[in-house]
Amino acid sequence: MPTTPTKQEFMYTRIKICCIRDIREAETAIRCGASAIGLVAKMPSGPGPIPDDLIRQIAAAIPPPIATFLLTSRTSVREIIEHHRRTHTNTIQIVDALTEGTYEEIRAALPYIKIVQVIHVISEASVEEAVRISRSVDAILLDSGNPNLKVKELGGTGRVHNWQLSRMIREQASCPVFLAGGLKPENVREAIETVEPYAVDVCSGVRSDGLLDKDKLEKFISEVRRAGRTGN
Repeated sequence: MPTTPTKQEFMYTRIKICCIRDIREAETAIRCGASAIGLVAKMPSGPGPIPDDLIRQIAAAIPPPIATFLLTSRTSVREIIEHHRRTHTNTIQIVDALTEGTYEEIRAALPYIKIVQVIHVISEASVEEAVRISRSVDAILLDSGNPNLKVKELGGTGRVHNWQLSRMIREQASCPVFLAGGLKPENVREAIETVEPYAVDVCSGVRSDGLLDKDKLEKFISEVRRAGRTGN
């Protein structure tokens, strides 16, 4: 079972750069200060998907202790496990709700892999869902998608959700909380001060014409550092 990190472990906000497209982008993100990168597999919508074989190549090139996240839209535990075995990241980010199987089954099959469940913060019902799931995973990631649409939005919307709901989740969750959804250099400091997450996650906010923008990335990371301690 996951355990809640201590106050000391929450000293500074971690940074995950998502939608990494190639090894060069991964290296740039890491040099600038990212502690995790997101590798997006096939999705029903949203930016940044790359083939599974490229995800595996990038993950293999990343040195420890950087976390490599496979973003999978599979909802069956069997398919999630198979997807991971094709990509070999050290973390699985499940962007939709499980429809078949349990987190315990994933953990049994992949005992050394971290499990992160995305919660799309839509209403107060999202708080209850997040708190319940937080007891079974290594982290939850709060995003601004909408899996209830005909074509599911499972991330990369560029929209900000209600940070007050995210704060409620962070205060009650049993595991670390990543904050995503519309973050950019201009608002990430306020987001950290409002929610006090373990980590922030950004995609479009540090890109220009779809490509990782080093200037935006450096400004984003600088604003995260200025926010300082998260206060947990």
